[in-house]
Amino acid sequence: MGRIIFYEDRNFQGRHYETSSDCPELTSYLSRCHSIRVESGCFMVYDRPNFMGNQFLMRRGEYADYMSMNMTTSIENKIFKQHNGKRRIIFYEDRNFQGRSYECMSDCPDMSSYLSRCHSCRVESGCFMVYERPNFMGNQYFMRRGEAHERATMVKLLNRAEVQVQSVWSGLDQVS
Repeated sequence: MGRIIFYEDRNFQGRHYETSSDCPELTSYLSRCHSIRVESGCFMVYDRPNFMGNQFLMRRGEYADYMSMNMTTSIENKIFKQHNGKRRIIFYEDRNFQGRSYECMSDCPDMSSYLSRCHSCRVESGCFMVYERPNFMGNQYFMRRGEAHERATMVKLLNRAEVQVQSVWSGLDQVS
């Protein structure tokens, strides 16, 4: 199991909350979160309760001034391993998995040369971290094997008016 510590102030100061398990709502433990220390494992951190909103994959390390994110309000402990098998995700320009498609089997720092827009996608194998902006920047969305999403579903899950897919990272597979 992993271990993560949330601090109310920058540079790991102030009150803190430590956990190794899922927590659908953190605001009862802390009033704000300005720094995070991941001592082991990987965690998916969300900016809304009940594992909703923007997702942030937090790997082992220290995040001393974590102001780029709104209040962390829920967390899932994820166990990842290096994915050595075949990875495959297919992005479609149109709804209902129609129109021009782009099959991605490795990292892709900029999808704009392949697709002008993404309205649906399907994960055939492996796991992917999808980013809103090129070069693995912007909001993240973790997608697992077997999941298929329409743009409207992604908009609802992320609680955003618009979702763009611009880059893809394919290096991990989820164990639990």
